[in-house]
Amino acid sequence: MTEKSKTAIYPGSFDPLTNGHIDIIERALEIFDKVIIAVMHNPSKKAVFTMDERVGMIEEIFSDHPDIEVESHGGLLVDYAKTKHAVAIVRGMRAISDFESEFQMALMNRKLNKEIQSVFLMTGFRWIFTSSSIIKEAVQFGGDVSDMVPPIVHEKLIKKYSPIKK
Repeated sequence: MTEKSKTAIYPGSFDPLTNGHIDIIERALEIFDKVIIAVMHNPSKKAVFTMDERVGMIEEIFSDHPDIEVESHGGLLVDYAKTKHAVAIVRGMRAISDFESEFQMALMNRKLNKEIQSVFLMTGFRWIFTSSSIIKEAVQFGGDVSDMVPPIVHEKLIKKYSPIKK
């Protein structure tokens, strides 16, 4: 008997991808055979990087991981998960403040498709304070975030926020 492959979707805006996200992805790979990183369009957020830039950076970071796919998506997450034959949606949680919104989304996803499970992974302790928003704000004011994001992300953040030379 052959074992069925288990695929999970890890959705997010990833603007930008942080080391906290990478921690969740690596731990999800310990549970699932394949993780699809779904770069989602979030109309309520103003993105610094375009969808193509975000997908490109993430593909480069995980280019040596055949068990990771990176795609963009703008529709209903559970429908996307179904088309990808995923069994779960992985979400990272940093603190209790994340719980309420994540719980509400998980309940809605469960109502829309009972076959897709929500799996919550607590972020590693060293990344508990890390968020894309805080990283972008720090970079804007000249803060060093090089230990919080992959090198390619750091490089592109510096380019995005470098002062305009006159």
